[in-house]
Amino acid sequence: MEKFETIISNVVPLPAENIDTDQIIPARFLKATTKEGFGQNLFADWRYHEDGSVVTDFVLNGDRYSGKILLAGKNFGCGSSREHAAWALYDHGFRVVISSYFADIFRSNALNNGLLPVRVSEAFLKQMFRWVEAFPSAKVKVDLHEQTLELLDLGVKKSFEIPPFKKACLLNGQDDMHFLLNLKEEVIEYEKTSKYMQLIN
Repeated sequence: MEKFETIISNVVPLPAENIDTDQIIPARFLKATTKEGFGQNLFADWRYHEDGSVVTDFVLNGDRYSGKILLAGKNFGCGSSREHAAWALYDHGFRVVISSYFADIFRSNALNNGLLPVRVSEAFLKQMFRWVEAFPSAKVKVDLHEQTLELLDLGVKKSFEIPPFKKACLLNGQDDMHFLLNLKEEVIEYEKTSKYMQLIN
């Protein structure tokens, strides 16, 4: 997993609400056990016709919008708990998803896979949709260190929340397990000096 750097990017708007994980990555594509390759099937039922041809007016298939930031409608990532949804978004190239609400399990999976879910108010989300749709080349800056989201052309900046532990993991390019493994020596040293270990020894 790459370290999360400050991102300045165009935005891909997807205003649909209640986008569930089966729409993000349909169940028929869940056979693989590695994270690579899921990006090509991201939103597959919306991107492709049944014969495999491209749906030309779907936002990911045109050249009007591109970037590392997905702007999504309310209640993004609901439905089943499949981690593959975060894998598919990351593999496609997204590093940030902005919405007014995320399903809890999706949010956890995203944070554990290098994908930053940024929650904003519904009013601000609507403002962003209007702005991005009017100015497709507009750029957004996401600064994880400062926990800010900035609409650069407008000079509008908003703060967002993230658990400190997850913030540290993203900045260091680590999931929960790698973070703990990197503390192995400290854990061993602590165990040597803890009162509990002294009692049983």
